[in-house]
Amino acid sequence: MSNDVLPFETDGVIDPKKLLEWLPKDLFIGGNWEPGAADERFEVLNPATGAALAQVASGNAADAQAALDKACAIQQEWEATPPRERGEILRRAFELMDGKYRYALAVTITLEMGKPLAQADGEVTYGAEFFRWFSEEACRVRGDYYRLPEGSLQAMVIKRPVGPCVFITPWNFPLAMGTRKIGPAVAAGCVCVLKPARDTPLTALFLARILEEAGLPAGVLSVVPTLHSGEVSDTWLHDSRVRKLSFTGSTEVGKDLLKTAADSVLRTSMELGGNAPFVVFDDADVDRAVDAALITKMRNMGEACNAADHFFIQEGVYDEFVTKFAAAMRAQKVGDGMSEGVDVGPLINRSQLEKVRTMVDKALAQGAEKVGGTGNLDPQTVDPGGFYYPPTVLTNVSPDSEIVTEEIFGPVAPVVPFRSEEELVRLVNADRMGLGGYVHTSSWERILRLAQRIEIGMIGFNSATISNAGAPFGGVKQSGLGREGSTEGIAEYLETIYIGLPAPKLE
Repeated sequence: MSNDVLPFETDGVIDPKKLLEWLPKDLFIGGNWEPGAADERFEVLNPATGAALAQVASGNAADAQAALDKACAIQQEWEATPPRERGEILRRAFELMDGKYRYALAVTITLEMGKPLAQADGEVTYGAEFFRWFSEEACRVRGDYYRLPEGSLQAMVIKRPVGPCVFITPWNFPLAMGTRKIGPAVAAGCVCVLKPARDTPLTALFLARILEEAGLPAGVLSVVPTLHSGEVSDTWLHDSRVRKLSFTGSTEVGKDLLKTAADSVLRTSMELGGNAPFVVFDDADVDRAVDAALITKMRNMGEACNAADHFFIQEGVYDEFVTKFAAAMRAQKVGDGMSEGVDVGPLINRSQLEKVRTMVDKALAQGAEKVGGTGNLDPQTVDPGGFYYPPTVLTNVSPDSEIVTEEIFGPVAPVVPFRSEEELVRLVNADRMGLGGYVHTSSWERILRLAQRIEIGMIGFNSATISNAGAPFGGVKQSGLGREGSTEGIAEYLETIYIGLPAPKLE
């Protein structure tokens, strides 16, 4: 842990106002902090109050082009940088995130995204770990050498960086979604340009400052916040020098980006919508399942692609689960994430709040019922201008209703009974999404059987969490393409080159 006295600290305690003054708010292009070609700015709001936190520079097509030009100019030099050197830069960035800037990062995330401070600190742990993991993977990129079947040729397979990358990240994990893409790209020898979400640009700019301090050469990473997302992304994706697009966000936007990427046949990694089921069988430990359900449903106020979205509970334990789960949800304290003891923060913006309200109102109009009331909105920490929604459990919902088939992205839990494993498999596999899911059962045979049968990319058995930098993150069906994290993560940034050589004569 660093003993440095930071400019936003007073007696060792971070002052949020000083932190906001210190944070960079300009574009980061080619190693320089710039106001942007149009000198345009936009407000970043605090979702806990609805008030403005800061004015951030908004990039346009000219800024996007400048950022890409700087990146492409250094691609060959960066590619030739020794893997150990690339890895050491990531390691230093990890140490800065885990030490000197840890709490400041957490405060920044909470201020602009809304999640409780303890959860924001958890995101710092998770996000930093991608830099540590890929600092180690940088030196583990290997090829192959073998004799081909006919015996006349020897195959040599090498890996090389895919080249300049475009990253588009979401607002719900503003730090981790950046490190999960930047880490493997930097480790592999790729340059990159990043467009963070409009709602949460401050964390991305803070990350750029950390990488700058860690010694990342100018141009390897540029960050361009913007009000003009289409203009910036189109500039990048229609440039023939770009070789890779990695996007995390909604399936609808992902489909549009895939269409654009098809024009240049870009390599793509697409982490799209979730809608994760949480399943409890009759033979499960119900208390353990309730604890896990609360954690994975309320992570990030439900605004996580791998958060439990709806609940399939076998009939034998349905009543017990609903009673205990509703009580646990009702006990959650809702308020400003900066306040001590708060379990649930605000949703990201008014649009998301209205979306959740509309989905619940529609479900209630169709016969759904709220169980056991709703979570506690703490009057001392809930600002009337904030975007709060209380934790809510719904029963008497149809498995084909919108509240079940569409991702809620909020603190609402529809619960549906089921009878048999066969019925459960049909319910889960009917979903067009297939990112994550959670299954609670005491049968190892069922665990192994369901792992082969349900169409989901990541399954947590008797668990509340599945995300880890050392594990492959990604889904099937309309939840996306490719994997992030683990050894698969760096493979997404490498081309495979085959070289045919005359086989040596062995005499």
